Amino acid sequence: MFSIRKISRRKFLYTGAVIAAGGVLSADGFAESNDPHIVRREIPLKRLPRSFDGFTIAHLSDFHYEHRFSAIPIQKSVEMVNGARPNLIVLTGDFVTVPIFERQRFLRKSAETAIPCAALLGQLQAPKYAIMGNHDATANPPLIIRALEEHGIPVLRNRCVPIEHGDARIWLAGIDDLLRGTPRMDQTLQGIPPDETTILLAHEPDFADEAANYPVDLQLSGHSHGGQIWIPGIGAPWLPPMSRRYPRGLYRVKDLTLYTNMGVGTIRAPIRLNCPPEVTLITLRSQQA
Repeated sequence: MFSIRKISRRKFLYTGAVIAAGGVLSADGFAESNDPHIVRREIPLKRLPRSFDGFTIAHLSDFHYEHRFSAIPIQKSVEMVNGARPNLIVLTGDFVTVPIFERQRFLRKSAETAIPCAALLGQLQAPKYAIMGNHDATANPPLIIRALEEHGIPVLRNRCVPIEHGDARIWLAGIDDLLRGTPRMDQTLQGIPPDETTILLAHEPDFADEAANYPVDLQLSGHSHGGQIWIPGIGAPWLPPMSRRYPRGLYRVKDLTLYTNMGVGTIRAPIRLNCPPEVTLITLRSQQA
């Protein structure tokens, strides 16, 4: 009886995915992948210095550069962010797409797409930082890091930097990819005073269960794409590993606040349903008296 129910559920979800994919392939559904939406969130943090109240962060993720498709929403997202004039911009990984067959010559070719991707993202007009995603860590990290940093985008790979505003500071920490990189949480937070506000960039959102055991106030992630297809009443027919607990939006994990961005680009097929490309504009709020 158990196996029959399990198979029936799988068939049901598969059928739903096929129906959803058919809807996406309509003109309106295809257009959704090229139509980024701004999502505005106010996030209160208990330890945030008062001078950072109202500080704004633009969060973009999962670009998966491809000149025929994802280049369009990336360019639109850049224009939207520049129009919003945030204080800080964070990019939480997957600038490229690893091919299904991970042969060396294919990996090199996929990594090279970071060059035009970085050129687009280099147009962002505020201080900006990036981390590696699982595709970046698989393809060719040195090439991708070099492309980003040549366009004024420092990559945080198990390290942190202070962000100063007014008479105070907070810390921005970036951990290497959890699935394909060499993550070192202790190294990532090294040098941060335990009583100072820390924002962690971690590509995979489900790392929040681990990050909540450290003095981290806010984690910003991507990776899930929101499923790319989201069926009302069911959710995403498929989600990648380490994004199945916290696939989209705002969460509270113990004392940690987590936000999962649904990404800008697409993977394998340029389709989205109920998961438009997302530009997250976060306004930090201080809870200090």
